[in-house]
Amino acid sequence: MRSYNLFRLKSVDGLCCAVPEAYAVPAFLGGGRWTFGGKLDGESSAPLDFDDRAADTAIRFNGFYLFQTVDRRFTCA
Repeated sequence: MRSYNLFRLKSVDGLCCAVPEAYAVPAFLGGGRWTFGGKLDGESSAPLDFDDRAADTAIRFNGFYLFQTVDRRFTCA
């Protein structure tokens, strides 16, 4: 698994955006609506709902991977 910076949307519980560390952070993550949620790498366990194959495809086309999780470690509550 590659390394990602993880961001969480404050207004929607569990909505996350993973951006590879080597990529620029998309502009929509600014403005205070999103918060940094930590790093995902080989040493830390990814959210239960994180799909590596879907992430690879989304990053190839968009540069980021949006996903919803119920993993309490990555929700805002």
